[in-house]
Amino acid sequence: MSVIKIALGKVSPKQLFMGSALLVNGGNYLYNLLLGRLLGPEAFADAALLVTLLLVLSFVGMTFQLATTKFAVLFSGGTWMAFKNTMYRYALVFGVVTGFTVFSFSKKLQILFNTQNHYMFMVFAISVPLYFVMSVNRGRFQGRHEFGKLAATYQTEMWSRLLLTFALLLLLPVETGILIAIGIALSFVFGLFPSNFKGVQVFSKEKLSSVDLRQVWIFIGLTAGYELTQIIINNSDILLVKHYFNDKDAGLYSSLALIGRVVYFVAWMFVMLLMPTVIQKQKDGEATAPVLFKYVLFIGALSTLIVFACYLMPNLIINVMFGEAYLPIAHLLWKYALATSLFAVSNIFAYYFLSLNQYAPVILSGILGLSQVVLIMLFHDSLANVVHVQIIAMVILLVAQLLFFVVKNGSNSSKTKKSELLGENIL
Repeated sequence: MSVIKIALGKVSPKQLFMGSALLVNGGNYLYNLLLGRLLGPEAFADAALLVTLLLVLSFVGMTFQLATTKFAVLFSGGTWMAFKNTMYRYALVFGVVTGFTVFSFSKKLQILFNTQNHYMFMVFAISVPLYFVMSVNRGRFQGRHEFGKLAATYQTEMWSRLLLTFALLLLLPVETGILIAIGIALSFVFGLFPSNFKGVQVFSKEKLSSVDLRQVWIFIGLTAGYELTQIIINNSDILLVKHYFNDKDAGLYSSLALIGRVVYFVAWMFVMLLMPTVIQKQKDGEATAPVLFKYVLFIGALSTLIVFACYLMPNLIINVMFGEAYLPIAHLLWKYALATSLFAVSNIFAYYFLSLNQYAPVILSGILGLSQVVLIMLFHDSLANVVHVQIIAMVILLVAQLLFFVVKNGSNSSKTKKSELLGENIL
């Protein structure tokens, strides 16, 4: 035990979080793989829809998490306490409204996505407020650099969902979609640990100043806009395929998406570290571009390896992960991995700009996200067409992000040189 403590003592909080995030991503991946193998392509289509809704929820939750992260760095004292109470209040109210909406339209959602029943949407809806409260918790830990607690809340959510879902599937003779929704809901309860609600007063009379509140609302609005583009780009393909194709094709495509998105799940870890680091460096007047370059290099190298692996041995990867029933989709694996890799790299740029209060990339992502939906709606004769239009949209998005960085960086350099020349002339 003493050896383990000494070893852990040498690990930095950031390294601990990175290791934990790898384990969480691995656990979530295992969760999806086991569902695919256990249920088969047709039944997996409904399960994948719920997992996609969970991803949609996580993107919305990221608005609360990132806003809390940013102002946990910038605010202190009474301002921080007022802000914290405000964020919990916003999260709770928005969660209740969202959950009520999903609950009310559950039957229409069943028709839209061709699911076996509507009860799974009702169960999912009830749990929504818990997720947004959990997201504010995570933002507090992230902004205050409490990466141990941040890692723990992801661990409790992942392990509870993995273990409870399969326990329910193996023990209860109930429709699988309902059981998976129950497992997801229970994982949100466990995800609230660890939490520290001491001093939190959701309906406190202490308010933020009008200047601070305006700053918060601007960031929340723009972050929500960007997260909406994330939802569209990252999930619209699965939802549209579920609508346009039969259950077997939708299940095959869901397995393709799950494998191809491994690079995105890994990139998410770097985003968690990137944002508070960039905000702090900007606050301290230090250069932020080296942080961006480091994370882009990591994600770029990882993406290249994954795409090549998917190109060289698609049948082996599909067979090992999901089984022979999913082999008809193998020829599209490397192409989907390429689309996801392009999106992951552009995503690092977008969150970097968002950290620096530069919001043009949000608009760029929104335009490309909507164009992807339109392209899929126009060209969905086959699953191959769906993948090809995504590659086109993601290439354009990454090029646009790179051009914005070059232009912005060039203008900043010009300003710096002018300031230096002005200073020399004064001297």
